[in-house]
Amino acid sequence: MRIGAIFVFCIALFTSFTGCREQAPVVSPPGYDLSEPKKFVVGEILHEISGVVFYKGNPDTLYAIEDEAGRLFYLHLGERQYPYWKFGKRGDYEDVTILDDKEFVVLRSDGSLFVFPIDQVRKGGDEGASTKSYEHILPSGEYEGLYADGGKLIALCKNCPEDDKRDEVSAYVLQYNANHELAITDHILVQVKVSKRFHPSALARHPKTGEWYVLSSVNKALIVLDEQWKYKKTYELDPILFKQPEGLAFDKDGNMYVSNEGHGGTANVLVFSYKP
Repeated sequence: MRIGAIFVFCIALFTSFTGCREQAPVVSPPGYDLSEPKKFVVGEILHEISGVVFYKGNPDTLYAIEDEAGRLFYLHLGERQYPYWKFGKRGDYEDVTILDDKEFVVLRSDGSLFVFPIDQVRKGGDEGASTKSYEHILPSGEYEGLYADGGKLIALCKNCPEDDKRDEVSAYVLQYNANHELAITDHILVQVKVSKRFHPSALARHPKTGEWYVLSSVNKALIVLDEQWKYKKTYELDPILFKQPEGLAFDKDGNMYVSNEGHGGTANVLVFSYKP
């Protein structure tokens, strides 16, 4: 047999063996298939997309931030227009949420918060004029996750010195006080129970089940907790599909949106349909 024929035979034989191997099924939270999202590529202006949120769960408009220029974008997935409202100076902004259906709140990685009225953005008011900043309101650490649950803000620490990051990570609850100033009102130790240090990058509450979903870009993992923050399960994320997952949000129907920073390619938003 000629050398060329032997080579072709060997390739065919190898392919026949490897092709017969079944890939392990992707384990997903109930109601989702983490292997079958609908992907929306976003423009270069959102290459560093780091946080996403919906107003009252309405999927028509996705509000997003990127972690450099202090701009809040409002966009329709699938369209190539990216209008924005500038709320602050350049900085390492990591997440955005909506407090009590009235205000946007943006989290900077150093534990600072920036608050501005929704109406200013939706009606095109003066950029930055009404932004109120709470510099270093959170304890020393690195923060990436922020979520508004009713009239409360919950900030999740990615890297705080006192956390062991294997069993627990810190979350801080903030509310308005009598002087209408945000202040920390509670400290929660969120159970994670992982084999290596866990560094959360986003969190959101499921609108149908009340469960907490915590995303980690570093760990390529999604952790689900019950309504009382008790650990339920960890789901591994495909690093090819989830290149750099930094943002997490649900719409009112329970569909899950995960935003990925560009990370050597193009940034995108993955949409996972909820089918209970």
